This record gives sequence, C-alpha cells and structure tokens, in this order.
Amino acid sequence: MNRTSSIRLIGLAGLGALLAVPALGQSSSHFYGGVGAGIARSANETARTTGVLLPGVDTLSSSSDRNDNAFKVFGGYQINPNLSLETGYYSLGKSRFTTQTSPAGSLSGATKVRGLNFDVVGTLPLTERFAGLARVGVHHAWSEERYSGTGAGAGVAFSSKHNNTNYKVGLGAQYQLTPAMWVRGEMERYRVKDITGRRNNIDVASVSLVFPFGRTAAPRMAAAPVYVAPAPVPVAAAPAPEPVPVPAPPAVAPRVPERLSLSADALFGSNQSVVQQQGQNDLDRFSQQLGGATYESISVEGHTDRMGSNAFNQRLSDARAASVKDYLVIHGRIDPARISATGLSEGQPVTAAADCPDSLSRARLIECLQPDRRVEIEVTGTR
Repeated sequence: MNRTSSIRLIGLAGLGALLAVPALGQSSSHFYGGVGAGIARSANETARTTGVLLPGVDTLSSSSDRNDNAFKVFGGYQINPNLSLETGYYSLGKSRFTTQTSPAGSLSGATKVRGLNFDVVGTLPLTERFAGLARVGVHHAWSEERYSGTGAGAGVAFSSKHNNTNYKVGLGAQYQLTPAMWVRGEMERYRVKDITGRRNNIDVASVSLVFPFGRTAAPRMAAAPVYVAPAPVPVAAAPAPEPVPVPAPPAVAPRVPERLSLSADALFGSNQSVVQQQGQNDLDRFSQQLGGATYESISVEGHTDRMGSNAFNQRLSDARAASVKDYLVIHGRIDPARISATGLSEGQPVTAAADCPDSLSRARLIECLQPDRRVEIEVTGTR
C-alpha cells in the first residue's frame, strides 16, 4: 500500500467512525496511555521459500513455529465517548520455519516484525462500564529476515531488513475497572509484506491496561446560601405586667416539599446512575422530612440534557430515576408500592434553545445545559 492510499484509508476510517455512532454529551475529552501484551500468529511462513530457494531446488516437507509473544505501548486522545485517535509502538515477535529440500538439504528462516501504528478507534457504550471497540488504521513495519541452509540450500545464507506501510483492523471490548484504569481485550490483524513481495496477515490477541488522565469532572451547581434574618434592634419599653402562663403550641413536623428538584450532577457521576455521597445526603434529608408526613404517592422523574442520542438519554434517565427510587426504598424505608420511577430523557428541558445555542464551545454548552440534567421528586397528598 503506497502512502497516498494510507492517507485515504485514515480519512475514510475517521469519517466512517464519526457517522456510525453519535457523540454523547455530559463527558469531557481527555488523553490516555496504555500497555498491552498477547500472542501474535503469522500466516504460513513456508510460502516464502519459493522466492528464496535457488532454481532447480524443490521443497519436500516443512515445519513452522508461527506463534510468539507480542506487546504494544500506546497513547491516544478521546475526542468524545464514541471516538478517539490512537498511536503507538508494537512488536509482533518472531516467526520461524524449516523446509526440507530436493536435492537433499534444508532451508531455515526467521522473521522479526515491529513498527508504529496510527488508528481511529470507535467505542460503543453497552453499559455504564462495558463498551465494544472497533479500530481501523495504518502501520509502518520494520521487518528483519534471516535465512540459512544446508545441502541444496547451502547457497542461501543472508539477512535482510525492509520497511512497508499497510493497513490494520481490530475488534474488542473495554471494561472500566476504576475511573483511573480500564482493561481491554482485542483481536487485531496486521497486513505485512515480506522480502519476496507477498502480503501476509499477522493476527494478534492481546489484553491491555489503559490509564486515562486529564479528565475533568462535570460542573456542579453550588448550593444556594441560606438566608438568615438580622437580629432585632433592642428597644426600651415600659415594664410589662406579670405574664400569664400560656401553654406552648404543639410541635409541628417540618413541611415536606411537594416537588423537589435535585441536580443530576450532584447526585451522580458523569453519564453514571449510581448515587454518590452528596446525592445520598440530599436524599437522606428528604427521607427525614417525609418521616412525619402523611402522603398518598411519590413519583421520581429522571431528566437529561439534549446532548447525546435519544436512546442513550432514555436509558440514562430511566436508570437514574430507578436508582433514586431504590435508595429511598432501602435507606428511607419508603413503601415501594407508593413510589414510582420514570425516565423522561431530554423531553422537558428547563433551558430554552436560545439560552444555550449549539454554537457555544462544548465545555460551555455542557455547563449551560446543567439545569436540564436533574431528578424531580413529587409528593402527592402531604399534610
């Protein structure tokens, strides 16, 4: 593959990845790095003997060792949750073969391949932590080949180094162990040209550890300050008559808010549905207020902003509403028959389109749409 074809392949791969999956909002771009190791398996090495043996020498039988250890070191930039650009260094180990010849003799060879790659990586989130991967790119390989022979193959004894640029593809899966470390499992195919001009495949199965860095947490709304009335100014007054004892009024339980709106950025992590510590504190306060009230039902509604696909936003709003309901049932001891959870996706935004136009930068748009990412709790029949 010549250089022009390689550039076209990268361009088409990037365009295809952008069109294939929509970019999701509510997550920042970041850099990452990683290391991987696995097993490389080369195509049939003995096919090269036809281009190396002297005229009049035929092959009788062959044996080969096509498997060897492989490793890679890589770094990339996550543009959005569905697309990243990645480059790295790889080593595909060695492949070896031995051929018996006629007239009597033998020919042995070994090939070592290493190089650099540049890939476009597409990611399809399947759950909050698990995602599928697909990649396409180009690589530049440095191949080193050594041959030696005996008998009829004794005239073959040399080593050769050559470079070639070709394509590579891969499929795999990724799982988030922690926010600071992911694990990947992948199958990749490298197309490599040998000294005889033949193009062979080298397949690699690998496991990698990926370390993201430079990620920023989603912005959170600061809590509104509590108003405290100033102390009254003392005023001199005439002596008052002896006070008549008045019975104290009965204690009144704190009023339960009939509709409560909580920021999803405070309740959950970015694109997550697990209630975090700050969100747990807010829900605990709500449960305490609800303890002294009589009510008929409670409804929990999950809302997202307009960024991301409708399907993803619907799943996220459903999961967040269900998490709040589960927390109130388990920790607030609310009757599960009296509480319902519904995800409304981006269908009921608080912001207007004119307030947060798409022309804003990504970071400013995410911040502007923060009021839309919320969970609303409505209590019916309180007294």
